Amino acid sequence: MIPLHIFSDPICPWCYIGKTRLDRALEARPQHPLTIQWHPFQLNPEMPAGGMDRRDYLETKFGGKDGAVRAYMPVVEEAAASGLEIDFEAIKRTPNTLDAHRLIHWAGIEGRQTAAVSRLFRAYFNEGLDIGDRATLTEIAGAIGMDADLVARLLDSDADADDIRARDADARHKGVTSVPTFVIANQHVVPGAQPTELWTRVIDDITAQIKAQPDEGA
Repeated sequence: MIPLHIFSDPICPWCYIGKTRLDRALEARPQHPLTIQWHPFQLNPEMPAGGMDRRDYLETKFGGKDGAVRAYMPVVEEAAASGLEIDFEAIKRTPNTLDAHRLIHWAGIEGRQTAAVSRLFRAYFNEGLDIGDRATLTEIAGAIGMDADLVARLLDSDADADDIRARDADARHKGVTSVPTFVIANQHVVPGAQPTELWTRVIDDITAQIKAQPDEGA
């Protein structure tokens, strides 16, 4: 199997779009050789623990309401083109995502990492839920088959928080500057929300290369 490492943040709309496009390629090639691993990258590592008002965040970041509208217009257009109905009006707060990344990490231990990422994206972009809220994260954990009580206890502790921060810092040190960033087979870096057609070609190329390799048992 070929590893596909994905650096992402669950409040990044381009990550949601990129995952949707990748998912369609994977569905079209159900025998694909990729094993997916999600890695933390916080868009706002200095965000207060309780997050902040979404409108204040956007207007501060983009220099006012008009700047925020201009910045998000391409997101709205590409989401619609990808068949995603993102409800930006429902999003009231921009959270600190450290705890969400902790949940993704724990889900990975149980083989539920992609399920956690998918549910976090839907919760934030489709349902307008605060995914920095620990009660919300606990509900998400239970919904994907994790032990909600255990996750609640972990969230109330500092378990793996330093590890997530260290992995985020390591990604930046290695040159990751934006998300999504995909790393194929620990060699090829593919930045951005790439179209489904590109991923289909990548999968086909990798599959062909694997088939062309000599059988070591022959």
